[in-house]
Amino acid sequence: MVFTIGIVSAQKIDYKNNIISVDGKEIAKVNKIKDHETFGLTSTFELYSMSGKKLVIAAYASEYDRDHSTNMTFYYRFTFLTTNQVGIFSISKLGGEKSFAKLIGAAGVIVNDDLDAAKVKEFIAMKGKDPAITVASDDYVLERRDKAWPVKLKADKTIEQAQSTIGGFKDVSNPADGYDTYQISLPSGIVAAKLSFTGGNNAQAFDLVTMKDQIRRQVKIPTNERVMLASADEDRNQIALLRIIKWLVTNNYL
Repeated sequence: MVFTIGIVSAQKIDYKNNIISVDGKEIAKVNKIKDHETFGLTSTFELYSMSGKKLVIAAYASEYDRDHSTNMTFYYRFTFLTTNQVGIFSISKLGGEKSFAKLIGAAGVIVNDDLDAAKVKEFIAMKGKDPAITVASDDYVLERRDKAWPVKLKADKTIEQAQSTIGGFKDVSNPADGYDTYQISLPSGIVAAKLSFTGGNNAQAFDLVTMKDQIRRQVKIPTNERVMLASADEDRNQIALLRIIKWLVTNNYL
């Protein structure tokens, strides 16, 4: 099947056999991976240059509320790997692969078989979205305890302070997007935060979404100590997790 998309600039964008072409020139290849977490309702899209370099990972961004003006799109997080940029975009629920191809083909972000950082920045500014974050519940109540005590992660995936369970953590990473992603909840099950990072236990910064105030931010927690080998009794990233969870406790999110 061939998809042809006409745009205002009179470019002709074709999508055939997983290859995006603009005005007859092949510019990129697409690899589609069905998401098991959504039972195949969504997919992760990987974009490769014609020489085989992975350029973009587009993954379903489940933490965002749906677009209430239409029920026909999903929000996706585009990670531009070679320029270290991230943006949120709408992709059609029907024909998501075609929708992804249209966005990339029309964006003009690929120059000389690689991403162009300036064009990616313009693409995010022009076509990127800023959706609201889904709040699980208004009943956001923190566990009472003495915050002078140390915070601990437990093997059963709970978070403890002063011998009280103050929350839990869940690894919701998608291996296809290259990030370690975790969901942090209150004891009641209400989602308190979702965070993503790279670098494992040596992570220096965390992309954080806090649900009660719908704020997205990057929290930098630099460390000069390099972890070469760590126990994984509680979690494979337990050292990094503890650092950002302490930040959540200090700032009254947990």
